[in-house]
Amino acid sequence: MRHVFPTPGAKAGEGRSPLGELDEAFLALGAAAARPLTMPVLLDDGRAEGDWPVDRVRARLAHPGTTAGQRTLIWHEVVRRAQKLPEPWPLVAVGMTIPVLRRMLRRQQLPQRLERADLEQTALAAVATTLPLLEDDHPEPHRALFNAADREIHRLIYTARKQERHECPAPISPDTPAPERPYVEDRNAADGGEERDEYTVLAAAVQAGVLKAHEAQLIALTRLGKQSVKEIAAQRGLAWRTLYRHRAAAESHLAAYLRRQAYEV
Repeated sequence: MRHVFPTPGAKAGEGRSPLGELDEAFLALGAAAARPLTMPVLLDDGRAEGDWPVDRVRARLAHPGTTAGQRTLIWHEVVRRAQKLPEPWPLVAVGMTIPVLRRMLRRQQLPQRLERADLEQTALAAVATTLPLLEDDHPEPHRALFNAADREIHRLIYTARKQERHECPAPISPDTPAPERPYVEDRNAADGGEERDEYTVLAAAVQAGVLKAHEAQLIALTRLGKQSVKEIAAQRGLAWRTLYRHRAAAESHLAAYLRRQAYEV
């Protein structure tokens, strides 16, 4: 699916926003158009409530009075049109995700090396890439799109933070004691003197098969990034208690792995 969303016309430093550009294109198909692009709004029982402009349909999706069943029916129709019909329907489908993507991105604390425009572009690309792969009978197609964006957003942030820690260590004055930072000693390192920060430990645990990538990401986001487990659970469409249990199990596996490493002298 090529050219689903506009490419920024200027550098991120110049204030261009991929989300903003796509939103302009989306709104131009709705209220801003002389003949608005419309689609049916479906009720819980499958009956059509009428044909509405696409921007009004998006507002309906975000309205708190819209039931989960109706929201899913509307999304099924959006995805069906994006997969079966030509442009602008793929653009419309990606544009429907913009309000949620904006909320998702507002919660993120960006590393210095990462531009917000890059993060926006990554989120949009994840949605556009996932869209044609959705099955017709997917129970919640919108959740699949949001989860794909969420995974790519956090992957990009995780990678940027890891690079910053390794490439740009904080300068230390000879007269100032080194700042405290959590680490574990690498028993297998030459001379036994190398330290690994927590992000490196998590990456090593993934490589060793102790943790899955999403488990390491959850630990990094909540323990190191101080993000709320409840917010992440809401983004991923999971119960927060379930996510707490997943984190506890992952941390138990990680602790056992680190203990084994400590004894392997």
